[in-house]
This record gives sequence, C-alpha cells and structure tokens, in this order.
Amino acid sequence: MSNLPVRGADGRYIEPRLDPLSRDVIARALVALVLAGAFVACLRLAEVDPAALVRGFPRLVAWAGKGWPPYLDDLDVFAYRAVETVAIATVGTVAATLIAFPLAVFVARNVTPSPVLSFPVRWIVNAFRAIDTVVFALLFVTAVGLGPFAGVLGMIVHSVGVITKLYAEAIETIPGAPLEAAAMSGANRTKIVTYAMLPSVLPSLASVSLYVWESNVRTSTILGIVGAGGIGIEIKAAIDLLDFQKLLTLSAIVLIMVTVIDQLSAWLRRRLV
Repeated sequence: MSNLPVRGADGRYIEPRLDPLSRDVIARALVALVLAGAFVACLRLAEVDPAALVRGFPRLVAWAGKGWPPYLDDLDVFAYRAVETVAIATVGTVAATLIAFPLAVFVARNVTPSPVLSFPVRWIVNAFRAIDTVVFALLFVTAVGLGPFAGVLGMIVHSVGVITKLYAEAIETIPGAPLEAAAMSGANRTKIVTYAMLPSVLPSLASVSLYVWESNVRTSTILGIVGAGGIGIEIKAAIDLLDFQKLLTLSAIVLIMVTVIDQLSAWLRRRLV
C-alpha cells in the first residue's frame, strides 16, 4: 500500500495510517537502537565524566587567574613565531595545491586517462589524508631535523590528500557535455582539461585551497609541539614550565592570528565563488 495521502469522497486528503508493526517501522527502530547503543559505547570508551569536570572547574579557574597580567616582554619573539606559523601553512598549502591538481585530474572518474591506475592512486591519496599533519611532521623531524621545514613537509603530504580528494569531487560534478564537445572537436587531453574543464571548476578549486590554507594555519599552531616550528614551540615551553602568563599571551596571539586568517579566507572565497 502506498504511503502517499489519498483523496477521500468528500475531497479531503486522508493521511495513511502508521502501522507500528510494519517492516519499515521495525527496521527504523532497530537502526535507532543500534546507533544509540553505539553512542553509549563511545561514551564509555571515551570515559566521559561530567562530574570530573565539575570537580576540576575550580582548579581551571585558579590556573586561568594566574595568567593575568599577560606576559609582554617577548612580544617580538612571539610575533616572529606567529609569522613563521602562517609561513608554514602558506608554503605547505601552495605546494600541496600544485601537486594535488594533476593528481585530482588523474583520479577523477570523468576525466581520468587510466581508470585502472586511478584506483591505487586514490587509495594512496586517502592514506595521506587519513594520517594527521602532526604525525607526518614528526616523521620528517627525524629526517630533516627540528625546525619549520619539517612542518612544511608534513603539511604538504597531508594537504595533498585533502586537496586531491576535494578537487576530484569538484571535477566529477561538472557536466559531461562540454568535455564531450571538446573531445569531439579533436582537442587533446591537455586542451580538454585547460579549456573545457578548468573554467568550470576553477572557482570551486580556489575555494577549496583557501579553506585548506585556513585549516592549515590552525593546524600549524601545534606543530611546534613535535619540534616542527611555529608558535607551538613557545606554547609547549610555556606549558612545560607552567608559565600561565606567557601561555595567556600566546593564546591571545593565536586567537588573533586565526581570526584574521579566517576572515581573510572567507572574504577571498566570496570574491572568487
């Protein structure tokens, strides 16, 4: 029986009756129970304890009070570390974008020159995306030593995975007619990509890169924890020494930096899309 409303003899619509024992209702109830059970299991595994937060809140307030007044003696050093953080994110995002574009064209199902080879490449790209930037940065610290270069390399690898996936999804949404028309006119693959595909997806690709850059700025603030440069080095030192005044100052700098980058990225995306 259809679940759509039907018109009665008097012209009014009659809503279908809900059968609580129907197969659809039972299936949905079972799915809801499974999801609820999974969430309860996650709560237990995550050791969520609101009472512990309530008990520890006075200590949190006391520690926050120790951060006032903020530490201002090394503002020049903190500012340099903040600029270094933005530089890591910018270089990493630009390099990842240059690498990701040809990879995205290769793995996008509607334009790939080799569907067979695109499958393993897609898996490799997904592996880059699945492993966090901090993990890659830690690995590169062992290879090139401490400093921002390790952070840049780690950010490039992870960002290649993220940007390639988002680029490929954007390319796969474009209509097939322009690509087919370009192919029928005798254009080679390079011309098809340059003149038929790129103009259609360029605003979306630019928006993706700006979003990833914005996200990378936030991520790069913690790369210093593994010795990969940026303002995270100063944050880790302040935490290790329980220097709450310096930690408050660094937190304020991170907040200002991330807010400015977020607003700049949003403004650029509005201009491009």
